[in-house]
Formats: sequence, C-alpha cells, structure tokens
Amino acid sequence: MRELSRKERTEFNKLQKRLRRNVGNAIADYSMIEDGDRIMVCLSGGKDSYAMLDVLLALRKNAPINFELIAVNMDQKQPGFPEEVLPAYLERLEVPYYILEKDTYSIVRSVIPEGKTTCGLCSRLRRGSLYGFAADIGATKIALGHHRDDIVETLFLNLFFGGSLKAMPPKLLSDDRRNVVIRPMAYCKEKDLVAYADYKAFPIIPCNLCGSQENLQRVQIKQMLVDWERQYPGRTETIFRGICNVAPSQLADTALFDFSSLRAEVDTDLHVPAIRVVNL
Repeated sequence: MRELSRKERTEFNKLQKRLRRNVGNAIADYSMIEDGDRIMVCLSGGKDSYAMLDVLLALRKNAPINFELIAVNMDQKQPGFPEEVLPAYLERLEVPYYILEKDTYSIVRSVIPEGKTTCGLCSRLRRGSLYGFAADIGATKIALGHHRDDIVETLFLNLFFGGSLKAMPPKLLSDDRRNVVIRPMAYCKEKDLVAYADYKAFPIIPCNLCGSQENLQRVQIKQMLVDWERQYPGRTETIFRGICNVAPSQLADTALFDFSSLRAEVDTDLHVPAIRVVNL
C-alpha cells in the first residue's frame, strides 16, 4: 500500500468500509458463502479481482462461518505476461494459490481474424478451463470479480446486440450444474474499485490481448453509460436497482409469465340490467 496523507487516509478508510459493507451485503442477500465452502478466487491481475481477494480476506477474519480461499490465475501465455508478479504478491499475503497454464492465446489468435474482437472466444476458453479446474481442486464456489458497472453494461450488451433481457447474476449455477459462480463485488461501483486499487497499489497486469481494443461493443456501452451518468448522476445505480426489481408480468416473455391464463374476475351479482328511462 502506498504512503497516504492524513486526508487520504480518512478517505481510504471510508472507501474500505463501503466496499466491505457492499460485499458483505451481496454475500448475505444471495447466500453466496456457506460454512465449509472452499472458494476458488479467480485472479486476472486486474483491479477488480485484486480488490475482491483483498476484501474477502478481510471479511473472513470476522466472519461467523469458516470458509477457505484459494487464488487461481490462468496464464494464457500472452507474450510479455509477467509470470512472477502474481506468485510474488500471493506469497507475500500467504494465500494458497495455483497458476493454471493454458495457451489459449495462440488458439484465439489462430481463430479470430485480425481486427476482430477476441473477448468472446477468449472468455469462453478461460471459463471452461477454470470450471474444470475448480472440480479438480474440490472448490465449492468460483468467485469472479465482476462489479455493478459490469453487470449493467452486460444488460445493455445483451439488449442491444443479443436481443435478450439478461445481465450477470450475482450467483449462478453453471449449465452443467457442477459449479456455483458468485460475484461478491456485485454491489460495488467501478470508480470505487479504481480508487481502491490506487490506494492499495496493486501490481496491475494489463491485458494485451483485448484490453486495448477500441472497437469492443462493451467499450461503446461503457461510454454510453458514462455520458448518461454525466447528464443524470445516479442513473447507473437506478438501472442496477431495476435489475434487482423485475416485474415479469410487465414484460412480454411467455415462458416467464403465464399470459394465456389471464382472466378478469367478474362479480356477476354486480351486473344488474340497466334501467332505460324513456321520456313520453
């Protein structure tokens, strides 16, 4: 952690309490962590996953239940990836960890044409490897570092480009029903995580595969939300509350709500013949 002035220390303490409170509330609201859980904390080397591990370690100290945290990083063999950074950081924290080596970089580069976005295939390959590894180490939960803004951005990505109304749930059962994915940072704002990473001086590892792709649809959505937030402060938070407050009967998905059986309740006793008055 870098040296802080007295003012910065005060602001940092407020920020740290807010992040821990938000993570604690998300864990409680969605029953993310249970007694005896062995949680695989996925570390990418980015600010979000560093903050997730940091907050979970702090909360574990005072938690009323016992659970285990195991850090896992996937080395995708990207050129220039600093392999020594994460092991050194985790050893300093005395956190048990694994480095999973999978050359998905070469696969992505061989399949995706130059200039096309790589995130879709890259994330699928990474997710499949991590899911399988979780079973190998006996993990009961997989923790990902997605935050509130990621969830809102995903909502609009799916809406604008996929024609579906879905985002990232704070807790998810994988399609094969073998893994439970949790997102403890679901209530945290990205700007708070940016500030926290700066205070803590996390050894950030940039993604040189997709991090600089300006044509990503997510980049466009992020800019849209930034513009909205600038014009209407608090809009992103309002949208996120909407994700948590869904009214299926006010949408149009026949698989989600039974529209076909809707019938009006008619009280026949109230229906008496009308009396017609005729002027003679």
